[in-house]
Amino acid sequence: MKGELKRHLLPTIGIFLIVSLFWFLNQNPWPNYLGLFCGLILGSFFLDLDHLVFWFFLKPSLSESRQAQSYFQSRQFKSLLSLLESTHKGHTSLIFHHYFFQVVLTLTTFFVFTSSPNIFVMAFLLSLNLHLLIDEYVDLNSQPEHLQKWLFAREKKQLPLPYLKYYLYTFFLINSLFLWLLIRYFL
Repeated sequence: MKGELKRHLLPTIGIFLIVSLFWFLNQNPWPNYLGLFCGLILGSFFLDLDHLVFWFFLKPSLSESRQAQSYFQSRQFKSLLSLLESTHKGHTSLIFHHYFFQVVLTLTTFFVFTSSPNIFVMAFLLSLNLHLLIDEYVDLNSQPEHLQKWLFAREKKQLPLPYLKYYLYTFFLINSLFLWLLIRYFL
């Protein structure tokens, strides 16, 4: 789980530092930094709630789901995190970890970035996109079949394995645009 934390926190902190540097040079007010930081941190871990939805609502009859529910009710959160670490690769039919959600999230992010001055929301959405992209990148490099399985779960037609990298390149470029818009918006 420490690897997972590092994998999501380091890019988030990097984005915070890059954006903060540009904002600092342009004397942005300090409350903007607080909104940026809180949005990035919250968004970094929000998508992992998908696994709780899997255990509590999608597949509540699985033995791991019953165990997770027991840990949650007895407030054994460390045990819950350990269970998540050992079983999360088996969760392939998630709501937030799906290509359709990613497309809707990207469109929503674009709409918010072009119409709202709310820094917290912009940072939150950027971080959600980044979290999903990081998960996809890790699986593309280690288990491309697993990526294909969870990204296109519940779909009859799936993107062929050789094209998954182009899918990720596309969303990487889109996320780079969002980062640029976040920096530019408050200059």
